[in-house]
Amino acid sequence: MPLPRTRGTALRQRLAELRGPDVPAKALDARALAALAANPGCARRAILDGAGVNKTALASALGSPSAFGQSQFALTRGNAFEAKVKADGGAELLRLVHEKLDRSAEPPADARVPDLTASGPQGRTARTELELREATAHPGAWTLLDHPMLALDVAGSPAYLEPDAVVVHPDGTWTVVEIKSFPLLDGSADPAKVGAAARQAAVYVLALEEVAARLASEVSPAPRVRHRVLLVCPRDFSNLPAASAVDIRKQRAVTARQLARLTRIEDIADALPEGTCFSPELPVEELTAAVESVPATYAPECLSACELAFHCRARSREEGAVTTLGRPVRAELGGLTTVEEVLAAARGEAGDPGDPAVAALRRAAALRAEALEAACR
Repeated sequence: MPLPRTRGTALRQRLAELRGPDVPAKALDARALAALAANPGCARRAILDGAGVNKTALASALGSPSAFGQSQFALTRGNAFEAKVKADGGAELLRLVHEKLDRSAEPPADARVPDLTASGPQGRTARTELELREATAHPGAWTLLDHPMLALDVAGSPAYLEPDAVVVHPDGTWTVVEIKSFPLLDGSADPAKVGAAARQAAVYVLALEEVAARLASEVSPAPRVRHRVLLVCPRDFSNLPAASAVDIRKQRAVTARQLARLTRIEDIADALPEGTCFSPELPVEELTAAVESVPATYAPECLSACELAFHCRARSREEGAVTTLGRPVRAELGGLTTVEEVLAAARGEAGDPGDPAVAALRRAAALRAEALEAACR
């Protein structure tokens, strides 16, 4: 929910101070919001994204430049595939929506593809909402919104989001469509990439739900956003489109909780030392101290989602944190947070023998010793 005006104004002023004098805020997009949902415990990412800090420039200033992002080749290939999917008024795209999500409806024919051109993000957002209202108020036909613009309230400020497409079904329900360039091999794709796409789609679903809530009193029946989105990818190693319906209810719930937590970034900001600033123009020592003053929750998955991942990984390794080994390993080790603690527990030098994690480590160490002894005979 939006922050009260006085509190929101004070928070925005504080976040502007964290960015640095006269540094424009980097707008949050769906990828950034999805990455926040993927690592909800990271206060460092929350405050940097909330303040609109350019993390790519920040990582370079810290001496750990980011390799995060798509290559130009991948972007070009993705754009070409998206254009193919949306050709002929989106006929193939609508066919896939009908086949995978709404077989009971009439097959799409002569679908509306309204022009969403407008001035600026606010104008495009208003135009998108107008077309959604029009399509929902006159059910019975298919409508394809190509690159609509949506606004999602994030910590009292709007984040402007641009999904690949939104389809309005003949019954008036809305579906988010994500078009990706990674392949569907034998009907399935890389789970990590599908998960990232689902988290991104969940952000769009939340933004659409805000639009639906505003239109509920104007349109009957009230608009409903479907929680199964359509993921469109190339089939096998061809450039032919294939699609899969993805249930994003879990991702939506996680993302909603994380966005609600962002309204508490004021607490994170208030805990920072006076004068803290994340401007890349600062000396390296001062900038490093500022970044390290906010705790991070590093995991190997950050390498594909965060520009500061290399910096945080280096610090995590220096501290011997078990999070560098991955979240599953961290979860199995309970209260043992460093590699040194794990080794000491395995050797019987530390740790509570009644702790299941400690007992498992000692048993593993004993089995290893037996195996090595047997090998030396």
